[in-house]
Amino acid sequence: MAKKSSAAPTTASELPEQPPATTAVPRDLEGLLELWQTTAPYDPARPLDSRETRYEQGQALREQTPREAHASWTPPADRADPVATVLASNVGREESLIPLRMGRMAESPFAFLRGACAVMAGDLAHTPISGPQVVIDGDAHINNFGLYGTPQRDVVFDINDFDEATVGPWEWDLKRLVASVNVAGRENGLDAEERRSAVMRCVGGYSLNAQRLMKLGVLETWSLFAYAELERNEAALKSVGIQIGNKFRAVVKKVLTKARRTHSEALLEKVARRQADGGWRFVEDPPILTSLDDATRKKVIASLTEYGESLPAERGFMLKRYSVADVCHRVVGVGSVGTRAYLVLLFGNGDDDPLFLQVKEAVAPAHAPYLPPLPVRIQHEGFRVIRTQRLLQSLGDPLLGYTTIDGRHYFVRQMKNLKASMPIEFLTGEPFEFWGWTCGVLLARAHARTGDIAKIAGYIGKSDAFATALADFAEAYGDQTERDHAALVEAVRTGRVEAIHEDDR
Repeated sequence: MAKKSSAAPTTASELPEQPPATTAVPRDLEGLLELWQTTAPYDPARPLDSRETRYEQGQALREQTPREAHASWTPPADRADPVATVLASNVGREESLIPLRMGRMAESPFAFLRGACAVMAGDLAHTPISGPQVVIDGDAHINNFGLYGTPQRDVVFDINDFDEATVGPWEWDLKRLVASVNVAGRENGLDAEERRSAVMRCVGGYSLNAQRLMKLGVLETWSLFAYAELERNEAALKSVGIQIGNKFRAVVKKVLTKARRTHSEALLEKVARRQADGGWRFVEDPPILTSLDDATRKKVIASLTEYGESLPAERGFMLKRYSVADVCHRVVGVGSVGTRAYLVLLFGNGDDDPLFLQVKEAVAPAHAPYLPPLPVRIQHEGFRVIRTQRLLQSLGDPLLGYTTIDGRHYFVRQMKNLKASMPIEFLTGEPFEFWGWTCGVLLARAHARTGDIAKIAGYIGKSDAFATALADFAEAYGDQTERDHAALVEAVRTGRVEAIHEDDR
């Protein structure tokens, strides 16, 4: 049976408001945007500083914010109750699914960290920043990097979750990544020295790639991607003195095999059945996959018209050759549980040509309360998600689009597009460290597409000073995450929070 509390959960009216951005961020971030990060028109005659000059500008930023300043994490005296912050992030979600979200977050400190982006956003807003901004993923923990298919049907490594993406300090992404490396390392049995080594390796990957990318042409930087077939990256890795261990190769080979088996045809066999009338319908698997009432079903289908108009013209042309067979509700992730998410089954050129689209609710990013308004022309959270994904990913989903249902914003993407996740919970030693290094490398490349990587590289420098500082931060924030998770577990135990544990269904 499901475990539920006997006491009523905290209501939205009882929850504390997040502190305003003006008290959390130590600099006028709005004035620190690079020209290309604004909505100003392109000025082809604008002179540009050399990369050497921008590197020196990055070095000069250490005078205001020494690299060592990033080492400490001490919760401020007025830090919001983490449980109250999590409950506040539940407001507006589907109430029937909130206990499931709480149950998932209560499973472990790493599960808590994954779901508590709002908690860490508030904490990061009180940490030092150097100044440069990029399009941040906003939720760049180690499990939000993985494998996915390109339009050319290759499989690549990259960031693969963009719900929280926005413009902000580059350090916030990297600090969330190293905190996740530390917390995942704890759950995998790594001791303090091993965790420190893994974090240093992760920051080393970011730093190494930042130093490399600052010397590349802009177009070349935007053209880079990382094949999941490791042999195809061998020459590039050897050029910077990196060798891949056999254990990591073995892990990636297994995950790559899984990714290649994850496609629409395989998903169709698992989740849908042909009916007596010849049509296709989803097979319920509550609470993960459930049917919709007729009114909601019609609204989701109707929303695909707006979605089609949001696609590039050639993709909208292609979409017209698909017809909807069925729609269902599908629960995903940890942090996303409770946001509205629908799975749409379409067919094109016959029953052997299925296409699955995920229509997922997009809400304001967790970092929004601590940042100036995002400089975009279209005020739509779904547009924000797909726009930032296109900016950060090297080879993105060609069917990214957005739509609106009942005044709520949604983004749309392909489902099960040769995707697979690394088995983080089973990694230790060199494979764990190398995956952390890989995530650092990928994050630096994403930041280089939208920020000034020469300034960032100049700030970090070539010593271990910055990596050492982030290793200290990650260990301290790992302790904080364990305390916050324990607070949630206690809130469930005492009935303050209602939770459903999936093993007890």
